[in-house]
Amino acid sequence: MGLLRTILIILLVYFGFKILARLFAPLLLKFVAKKAEEKFGGQFGGSQNPNQQRQEQKQKEGETVIDKMPNNNGSSNQKVGEYIDYEEID
Repeated sequence: MGLLRTILIILLVYFGFKILARLFAPLLLKFVAKKAEEKFGGQFGGSQNPNQQRQEQKQKEGETVIDKMPNNNGSSNQKVGEYIDYEEID
């Protein structure tokens, strides 16, 4: 009798979960989609600060703008290594 009762409880929990999942899955998906839209909308032009908007208006189309100049403090080592000539052996 205990085994039958355990199997019946497991089946009721399983089918109850399926029914609840069908009811709440659309709500959960809407919530996730709304959060993703807020996240990506903020990154792609949704909430730019006014300084960036003014800077974009000043630039002409096709104009190249360098925001940061590279540091030239590090001297380049011209002698990196030794060049070894090789021949293919047949």
